[in-house]
This record gives sequence, structure tokens and C-alpha cells, in this order.
Amino acid sequence: MNDLRPKSETRPKSETHPKKPGYTVVGAGAIGGTLALALARAGHPVTVVDTDPTHVDAIRTHGLVVARGGTRESVPVTATTPDEFAGPLGRVLLAVKAQATGAALDWIAPRLAPDGYVVSLQNGFNESLIAQRVGASRTVAAFVNIFADVIEPGVIQDGGAGALVIGEPDGAPVSPRVRDLVADLRSWGPAVASDNVEGYLWAKAGFGAMLAATALADAPMADLIDRHRPAMAALTAEVFAVSDRLGVTLEAFDAFEPHAFRPGADPAARNAAFDRLTAWLRTQTKDRSGIWRDLAVRHRPVEAPTHYTDVFHHAAREGLPTTLLRTVVNGLRQLEGAAHDMSESRLDELDRLAKAPASALPLDSAQAEAVRRWLDAHREDMVADLAAYTSQGSASDDLDALGTCLGWLRGWLDRRLGEPDAEETLAREEAGDILVRRYSARDTTTQDNRPVLLLGHYDTVWPTGTLDTWPFQRDGDRISGPGVFDMKAGLVQAVWALRALDALDLPRPACTVMLNGDEETGSLASRDAIVEEARDSRLAMVFEAAADGAIKTARKGVGLFTVTVTGSEAHAGLDPTAGASAVDELAHQILRLADLRSPDAGTSLNVGVVAGGTRSNVTAGHAVGRIDVRVATAAEQQRIRAALAALRPVDPRTRVEVTGGWNRPVFERTESVAALADLARRCAALLGHDLPEASVGGASDGNFVVAQGTPVLDGIGAVGSGAHARSENTSVSGMVTRAALAATVLAALALE
Repeated sequence: MNDLRPKSETRPKSETHPKKPGYTVVGAGAIGGTLALALARAGHPVTVVDTDPTHVDAIRTHGLVVARGGTRESVPVTATTPDEFAGPLGRVLLAVKAQATGAALDWIAPRLAPDGYVVSLQNGFNESLIAQRVGASRTVAAFVNIFADVIEPGVIQDGGAGALVIGEPDGAPVSPRVRDLVADLRSWGPAVASDNVEGYLWAKAGFGAMLAATALADAPMADLIDRHRPAMAALTAEVFAVSDRLGVTLEAFDAFEPHAFRPGADPAARNAAFDRLTAWLRTQTKDRSGIWRDLAVRHRPVEAPTHYTDVFHHAAREGLPTTLLRTVVNGLRQLEGAAHDMSESRLDELDRLAKAPASALPLDSAQAEAVRRWLDAHREDMVADLAAYTSQGSASDDLDALGTCLGWLRGWLDRRLGEPDAEETLAREEAGDILVRRYSARDTTTQDNRPVLLLGHYDTVWPTGTLDTWPFQRDGDRISGPGVFDMKAGLVQAVWALRALDALDLPRPACTVMLNGDEETGSLASRDAIVEEARDSRLAMVFEAAADGAIKTARKGVGLFTVTVTGSEAHAGLDPTAGASAVDELAHQILRLADLRSPDAGTSLNVGVVAGGTRSNVTAGHAVGRIDVRVATAAEQQRIRAALAALRPVDPRTRVEVTGGWNRPVFERTESVAALADLARRCAALLGHDLPEASVGGASDGNFVVAQGTPVLDGIGAVGSGAHARSENTSVSGMVTRAALAATVLAALALE
């Protein structure tokens, strides 16, 4: 039988004293690098595998280096990238970022020896995914709390003492392999074996929520935790409410005492625990979290959203609120690429949320479930409606097709919702007409009687004739066809949400359905009407497609500009200095425009179309550049506006003119938008599922509505992908889920 151990673990037969067992460390960052160095220093053959070739090259050249204070220690280890690795895997210490676990397992699984195993030395809950991929018998659970950082290629900054607990998954008794592994890892420090690793992982989830929150500002962790105790206590209480519901026994580690932070804990005991925790944190060399470093130093996505996926899932299933935790995760997402927006005011807002009384939904889970069941029973009717709607071509530039489609919609709305209390058709000469239908409230107790605006568009990007080669198609749960995702399924969901409330005799607020026919071309003919309608509305629900299932609580503003350069023509060969080239000048201006980009601030600028000149032997007298600008804040919008207005020619013989403007204003996540998102999340929890939120670069008619002061719940439409592409698709089950969500939100609004 062949020896399946890696070469680093193979013992020569002539050896009288067996070598210490070898390890492969996948991910040589802070945790993996620290443990790899300790094992190698103790005489274990160690191979580190990392995807960063610069890091790998540094380790090959100088060894793995640990920095402590002013000293550095180097230990030689074998270092390789995944592509260069040869041989099977035995004992694998997995130390990659949580979001990279799946990709790492793709590489590990086919190489793992039958008697090998994978230890999850990661943040978050990763054991179940590992077990799915390599088998429970080859999975080892671990909890790690090591304060370290990669400060340069090949160099790990030691952050001081920490904690390391190893055990079998699912609370199984400590096994011989766990005891052997712990004995080896004691070369690092106080590693222990336990049959309750889960208790440590959930405790770390609470502590990690605090550390994640500190990354919202640029200050030492200990100081921020100390100054914002209400927020930190409420954060951990949200996490531990979930672990309590699951029956987890929390375990203390280092200076963190989880029982003092459980819901209902004694305030005096909690404050004493805060005192001990912050005092201990101030003794650590590392004063900021790894999440902060990812944002501020490495400028890369953070892993916190992945860490808390399981927490959000269990909380939604149990109907438990996670308002502060979601606010932290969403704040971190907003800071990706925008670290300059770190601010302690974000923690002030968390304190405010922590002190605010929790608001209960006016609905219960039984009512929400009744809505979902009714819609599920009518899923085939919803599919039939979407098929009929998709068969109506509605290209933005085909006024005849738009008119026919709108006529079909009017008849369909009559069939599904009955005649409205009022209807208006706002005619447009060069775009599709706007349909406005008003439906009265029923059985409401809300103090705000203004209508809810249900906003959508019926035009699509697909040219007339597309249906001839690409008709509506269904394959199981998947539906494809022109416009099904953007946004015909969204309107079907909105209508069936209202039908469900009517059928179940549940309350609904006054609703205004408004459909425009030029959204895909910028809503130039409908913008004013949308803004006017929004002014008299309580809020707007925009049934644009979801972002990977997430609602959209921030969108970039969009600017469409044209830079026109006028020069003077001349014969380029006979008189090359006589003319003034508009093309040359435009090239100078393009370089200036490129300097206006600011990825950290979320600002992009693309010169997408350039044209100029008449012939190659004629100095160009005219040149044009067309620009698309996207900005995430009003401040950036103003900066770009001022910079474009200040453009001046490099060649004084030419003239530079900028025309165009802002097609859509910035959609910022205001407090009222955040409150609507929270309402939608709580409604989703009643339905038994999680509802993330996202900030996106694309714009919608919701941008106009938010900018004039009306809150918006956007992206509540279809679940799918492929907008504006031949891969466009939506989900049948997603239609049911999303229609149930819309109905539940409307019912809650009727009773608030």
C-alpha cells in the first residue's frame, strides 16, 4: 500500500527516533503564520500554503518571521502557493478568511488523505461546511483567539497571549487525535482540549461583534468599547439571545466573560466585566482589530458578513432581532473602499439604537405564514401572469410596443385587483405614458394615512423582436426571458401581494401603483411626475430586482456628461503647426478626468465613448468624449460638479465645453431608509428567512424619491440575476417569498 502522507510527514525506515508529525498550514496569515512558526520552532515539519506569491517568496527567502516589540525571530518552513504544491495532505490547519473557506476546500478535498483531517482555525462557524466537503470524520473543530497581524510579507506581528481550544465536532468526546494535536500546539501556548468548542465559538461571536463594531471608527479597541458600553452590551446580547435559544453553554476565554453579556445580565456584573475586558485589551500589542486593518490598511473586503451568516440565519428562524448586529455589518460593507468614512459617530448611532425601546411588529408569525401559504398555493397563477406579461414586448424606444404593453397592464390590473378608486394616465410624447392607479386603505390603524407608493417601470432594454428568438421559458424553479428580472416579476409580485391581503382579509394601507415607461433610458420624461407623487406619499416601495436577495438601501448618483473640444483644422503634413488639435486636447482632458476618480470614496468616472477628427492627415478641429460618473455621496457629487466646471484647455488655441448633468441624485442610507429596512427585516424574520441589505452602483427611480425626502424600500422585487443580459432569470420560489414579504410589510404599515 502506498504511503499517503505528505513528504514532510514520511519517516525513513532507518530512523530510530520517529520525527515529530508534520503539518500543512493553509493560509499563512496572522493565525496560520503564528501557529506554523510555533510548530516549526518545536521541530515539526511544516509546509505553509498561501495564495499571495509575495508572502510565499518572502518566507522562502527569510523564513517565517515573528516580530515582538523591537526583536524579530525567523524559523525556516516550506512555503508554496496552491498551484505549486505537490503531494497529498495529512494534517491540515485551515487558517484562511471565512469567506475563502469554500475555495480553500475546493483545493484541499481532492488532496486530503483518507486518514487526514482539517482543523478550522478560523473566525466564525466553518465546521459544518468543512464536514460537508471532506466528511465529519475528517473535520476537527477549533476556537482560536490569537492577537496577531501580518505587517509585511513574511512577517507576523505577535499580539500577545490568546486562547486556543480544540475538539471534535458536535460536542463529541475528546479523541486521541485531538489530544495529540493539542499537545503539539502547546508549542505556541496554552492550547486545551474540550468537548464544547461550540460554546467557545458562540462566545467569540459575541466578543467578535464588539471588535467588529470598533472597526467603524479609527481608534483603539479598548477605548471604543469603554466609551460605547451600551452599544457593545446590546450587540453581544443580540448574539447571545440566539445562542441561548439554541441551548448553547457559553465558555469564557482570555478576559472575556460571556455570561455577563447575556440578555438580562446584572448591570453591575456587566460593568465589572467591561472593566476587566478593557483593562486586558490595553495590555495587548495589537490595539486595533483585524477587520480595521482589512479596511484601513489592506483595502480589501472584510469577513465579518460571513462570520455572522449563521447568527442571522438562526435569529431569523427564531424570530429574534439583530438590529445592532446588522447595522454593524452594513456599516462595514459601506466602509469597504471608503475607510476615510470611519467615524465614532457610527458608534454613537449604535448607542442610540441600543437605548431605543424595541418596537414589536403589529403582525404575528401566524398571519405572515398564512400570507406565504396562500401565495404558495397560487404560485402557478403568478407564473402564468409573468409569462403573459413577458410576452408583451416593451422596448424603451418603441412607443407603439410600450402603448400596447400598457394597455395590457391596465386590463390585467383590473382582473387581478379590480377597478381602482382613481386612475390617471400621464401622456408623454417621446416616451411611454405613465400609469397611476390609486387604491384605498382597508382596516388600518396607522396614524399616517398618506398612501404608500408602489413604484415600477414597464419598459425594458430588450429591442422589439427579441421575443422571436428568446421567449419566456421555465425550467423547474428557473424562469428566463427578456425583462423577467428587470423588472416584470417585481410588478407581478406587487400585485399578488395586494391580492393576498385582500383574500385573507388582512389590513392594507392606501396604495398608489405608479408605472413609467422610460426608466431604462433615465426617466427623463417621468422624473418630475415621480417626484411630485412621492411628495404626497408616506414612503415608496420600489419593485426593482434584488441584489443577490438583498434589499437596496443605498445607490450611487449617476452623472452623464459630454466634453466637447473645438480646435482648428490644418493640413497635418504640409502645415503641422498651423492647426490646434481637438483630439490632442481631449487626450489631455481625459487624463485630468481620470484623476477625479476616488475608489475609496466610491467615485468612478468612465470616458466610455471618444470621437474626433475627420481624416488622419487633417489636424482635428472637433473631438467629443462621453462620460459616466457614479458617486456614493452628495459631497462627492459636488466635488465632481465643481471639477468639471473648472476644466480649462491645456492648449489655449482650443475651447473645452462640458454639457450634461446628473441623471439621478445620490440615494443615501438615511435614518428613515434604515428604519424601513429594519421593518422589512423583521417582516422577513416572521416569514422565517434572513433579509440582507446592500449598497449598489446602479441607480433607480428610488434615487429621485429619496433625494426629495421620501423614504424608500428598494430592491424588493425579483430574486435572480442577469439584468440586461441574455442570462436574465428569476426564481419561482423567489416570487412567492418576495410577494409574501411585500404583503407582510404593507400589512405592518397599515397597523403601525
